[in-house]
Amino acid sequence: MTESAGTLLYRRNGDQLEVLIVHPSGRYNRGAPWSIPKGKTEPGEDTETAARRETQEETGISAGRLHSIGSVDLARSRKRIHGFAGPAPEGAEPRCASWEVDRAQFISLERARLLLHPAQATFLDRLLATLDQV
Repeated sequence: MTESAGTLLYRRNGDQLEVLIVHPSGRYNRGAPWSIPKGKTEPGEDTETAARRETQEETGISAGRLHSIGSVDLARSRKRIHGFAGPAPEGAEPRCASWEVDRAQFISLERARLLLHPAQATFLDRLLATLDQV
């Protein structure tokens, strides 16, 4: 199984919770679901370090404090995605910092649930559960 890691950064916009997600680039991905910023771990790299690196590479944002929100398995692609969540840095403005993504933006939790790959939507529920504990 391929190991991958990414972040679910969040911020508050008034009373609304927003999360940072990305859309993969390329014509073949035009109708593909959105994703958390993520990518494969490099040899010897721990999953949190990989999640931070991939978020910086794809969105130009350096993640601050993070906590694990578990992992999800994608049976079809034989991939395990390790998720980490944390508040977005104050004033963070995402940009498409890599050829791998054609959009990177903060969107409402409700919209994210509709756009994200169904397996990754689980990360939204886990984020909410951890925010309720804080």
